[in-house]
Amino acid sequence: MTKIPIVRFQLWIYDLIASLLSSVIFYTIIPLPPRWTNNWSRIARWCPIIGLLIGLLLALVNILLGFCQMPNLTSKALIVAIWVAITGGLHLDGAMDTADGLSVTDPLRQLEVMKDSATGAFGAIAAIIILLLKTISLSDISLPLWLVLISAAGWARWGQVWAIAFYPYLRKTGKGSFHQENLRSPQDILLGLFVLVGCSGFWFTVASLSWLQVGVIILGNMAIAFLTGYWFNKQLGGHTGDTYGAVVEWSEALILCFLTVF
Repeated sequence: MTKIPIVRFQLWIYDLIASLLSSVIFYTIIPLPPRWTNNWSRIARWCPIIGLLIGLLLALVNILLGFCQMPNLTSKALIVAIWVAITGGLHLDGAMDTADGLSVTDPLRQLEVMKDSATGAFGAIAAIIILLLKTISLSDISLPLWLVLISAAGWARWGQVWAIAFYPYLRKTGKGSFHQENLRSPQDILLGLFVLVGCSGFWFTVASLSWLQVGVIILGNMAIAFLTGYWFNKQLGGHTGDTYGAVVEWSEALILCFLTVF
């Protein structure tokens, strides 16, 4: 009698791990064996955890560059370049397509322009601004860099999950459509929120910040992630896979800028 619940629990754990590893494959270029990544259901719930993973990888890169005694601005530019590379440019491409779409005044053509693979002037400008903001803010931040990186990457992706959960999807098909079909609210949103708030405890131990400062950082990061998705929803009346990427990129850049004040 007890074997059936045990087997079900084992299957549940297997599906959970497979879903997490599938999200690693989808959102990054980290190679994993195909047999480990056979559950694409609800992979969006893991976005904040993927952000933490990306932040830790970038922190390791920063340590290696420190051993090389590379100049500060150069090392931060390399970190940003590797940041883009880890995701395969997935989110930055979405931010560029979104900028091109928003440059069109005709609402009926906006989605058509965003779907065009050719990058326009506004898309290129958006990418340049995002990369500059990230590079310069990383150079100016005095807080522990590894904590800054996981915070920016994690909270930005929580904003993506929020956008997936609460705003309409504007296309019938596409990479982003299956995210909304499989996401469960509120549990999938709370998963990332609890993990990120828990990780915020490091601001006390590592950065020696006060309760007030940590509270401001948490609320500020959350507000940036939420308002970025809200703004794109107001402009387009919903979201697409491209705007999900734009939410991540602009949230990361703005969170980094926000953290320079501490």
